[in-house]
Amino acid sequence: MDLQLQGKNVLITGGSMGIGKAIAKVFVSEGANVSIVARRMEALETAREEIGGSLSIFQADISQVDEREKLIQSFVKERGTIDVLVNNAGGSNGGKATETEMDLFYSAMELNYFSAVHLSKLAVEHMKKNHAGSIINITSIFGRESGGKVTYNNAKSALISFTKSLADEVISDGVRVNSVAPGSILHESGNWKKRLEENPEGIKQFIKNEIPAGRFGTPEEIANVVAFLASDKASWMAGTSINVDGGQSRMNF
Repeated sequence: MDLQLQGKNVLITGGSMGIGKAIAKVFVSEGANVSIVARRMEALETAREEIGGSLSIFQADISQVDEREKLIQSFVKERGTIDVLVNNAGGSNGGKATETEMDLFYSAMELNYFSAVHLSKLAVEHMKKNHAGSIINITSIFGRESGGKVTYNNAKSALISFTKSLADEVISDGVRVNSVAPGSILHESGNWKKRLEENPEGIKQFIKNEIPAGRFGTPEEIANVVAFLASDKASWMAGTSINVDGGQSRMNF
């Protein structure tokens, strides 16, 4: 399917590895002008060599307000405008709520939630000028139901809520905002890879008990849904949260 993304200017946070890198690959294959963001220059350069195409890189710590502002300014200066923003950067920390220090709650919200809120607000101002644009927030099935570490769960829940609020606010300006909620995804830089190596039998049992599809998902399976949401093929989708999880979620909707 031709998603008609040729020439679209796409910015992906956390794009140097895992799901973010897979998203970048799909957009490049569709002919988009893609830029990825990450903290480590070495990882960014490796991803650029691997992906090729029109990919450009930005080194930034998006947990910092001033770096987020500088990022959008630099991207628009380089590309002229922003058509698609994928808020993919994130991570988990801490443990049980009663055992997790407050600074970890704050840092989790800054990375997983406030960064996406701020970047979305900045991007929307440019998208409104063209009366077109798409923002996709990468959340988690554990933002829709309990599970995972509490700091991550809280932040992703907030991001799903923000997605719907912003979507309803800007759809009349031609800007669509949606979110993708992955289940357990296996990739080289992820926690599941480490857990699989440390306890293969335990993870095998986890898959049997928790994932009806009988396997982990792949980054590419997330990336394909993101690209679809960014395209005009998804023109009537706004404020949606889509589970991509092989049946792992226990929700009925």
